[in-house]
Amino acid sequence: QVQLVESGGGLVQAGDSLRLSCAASGRSFSSYGMGWFRQVPGKERDAEPGKEREFVAAITRDGGIIPYPNSVKGRFTISRDNAKNTVYLQMNSLKPEDTAVYYCAAKTGPGVLTTPQFYDYWGQGTQVTVSS
Repeated sequence: QVQLVESGGGLVQAGDSLRLSCAASGRSFSSYGMGWFRQVPGKERDAEPGKEREFVAAITRDGGIIPYPNSVKGRFTISRDNAKNTVYLQMNSLKPEDTAVYYCAAKTGPGVLTTPQFYDYWGQGTQVTVSS
């Protein structure tokens, strides 16, 4: 069993930066693909099935970066520190449309890292609110 705990969310103004952290339990962190997703509460019904959580960023167990979606490209950066069992999401130039609950997730096997259904473990989420 893997436990993931996100931190670093908060209320900021447009243009500000935040760094989210996700600390993982266990000794196999370095073997996991890790991802960040976000979800806007109340918008789940408007989303296509399986896409209620929007892909934000992912990093392979070897440190490879999965291409970012256009919505965050050039502003968000994912990284990992295997010695600390932690994955980070640096978010710069935040916009009001970035407001959401941000979740980190761990995938224990190979495969696609952009689809939430393929992940095995999830954190509880951290709220990010960007005011205009």
